[in-house]
Amino acid sequence: MGLITPDALPVDPINALRELARCRSELVRCESETKRLRRERIKDARSAGVSWKQIGEVLGMTEQSALGYFTRSARTAIAGAAKGNEVLDEDVAVRLSVQEVRTVRQRRRSA
Repeated sequence: MGLITPDALPVDPINALRELARCRSELVRCESETKRLRRERIKDARSAGVSWKQIGEVLGMTEQSALGYFTRSARTAIAGAAKGNEVLDEDVAVRLSVQEVRTVRQRRRSA
């Protein structure tokens, strides 16, 4: 799909809006797939020993931003689970998750 320019749109305003809406839905689907693929490649890179700094540089962002981008969906899920649990607040849920990750990493190093 090429760049949308005003000259490329239909002259009729309704048809032009219809074309813009069609392009938007294609872009949303493409963006969703791109995000999924990016997360998978980040996971592969980390498994191969690539640092967050290197990943950030490739993506044009800082190390912290790359890590934040990759963990955003997990943090959102944790926050949602914490909201549904009156006993477990968000801070406790995050601490438990961090502890679990550390335990998994220690097991991997020991293996």
